[in-house]
Amino acid sequence: MHDLDNIDRNILSQLLNNGRTTMENLSKKVGLSKSPVISRIKRMEAEGIIRGYSALIDYTKVGAGHISFVQVTLSDTRSSALEAFNSAVGKVAEIAECHMIAGNFDYLLKIRTRDMSHYRKILGETLSELPHVSHTSTFSVIEAVKDR
Repeated sequence: MHDLDNIDRNILSQLLNNGRTTMENLSKKVGLSKSPVISRIKRMEAEGIIRGYSALIDYTKVGAGHISFVQVTLSDTRSSALEAFNSAVGKVAEIAECHMIAGNFDYLLKIRTRDMSHYRKILGETLSELPHVSHTSTFSVIEAVKDR
C-alpha cells in the first residue's frame, strides 16, 4: 500500500481524465508548481502506481465494438493447468481482459469482436480450444453504460 495524499490522488484523477495534459495545466489544476508535480509523477511511476499511458479508443471504429463477457470453468485447476491457460489467453487478440475469479467459475474474460458472428467464431474456434476449458457461459453487452 502506497501513501498517497490528496494532491497525489488529484494528479491521478487529472491524468485519468486527460493523460495528454501539459504539466503547466496539471500544475494549475492541483495547485502546485510544475517541479513538484513532475517529481510526484516520477515517484508514482517508479513505485508502479502509474503503470503507463494509453489512448481511449472508439472500438466500434476499429472493428471491435461488440463486447461479450465469458465465464470460463476449467477441468483442472492445478498450477500447471492455470499457467497453461494464462499463457494461452495472452496470445488471443480478442481477449481484452482476463480475471481469475473466486466463485462458481474460474475466469471471467472480456472479449472484443466485430459483431456477434465474429464472436461465435472466436468462441467455437479459439476460446473453447484454450487449455483445460470444460465450460463457458457468454453474456453479450447490449449497451456500455460506463466503460473506463
